[in-house]
Amino acid sequence: MFEDKMLVCRDCGQEFVFTVGEQEFFAARGFQNEPGRCKECRAARKALYGNGAKREMFDAVCAQCGKEAKIPFKPRLGKPVYCSECFSNRDQE
Repeated sequence: MFEDKMLVCRDCGQEFVFTVGEQEFFAARGFQNEPGRCKECRAARKALYGNGAKREMFDAVCAQCGKEAKIPFKPRLGKPVYCSECFSNRDQE
């Protein structure tokens, strides 16, 4: 029913093979569209936008103990920020 297909990657413009196995996988999951990117470009996009993407960390000073802390969000003026130790202790209070 399926045959290997040559497709062109929308990011790098290189041809890649959409294999019979990949087509069966897509069909089994109900996917309607063929892949638009080659494996390398899909992996690069995945690394950039998620699934393993490194989170940007911001420097802050703990409002409770005064130690330097790295936090995964940009601190806002007037909002206290806590290091992980002080934050954990606050949950137990």
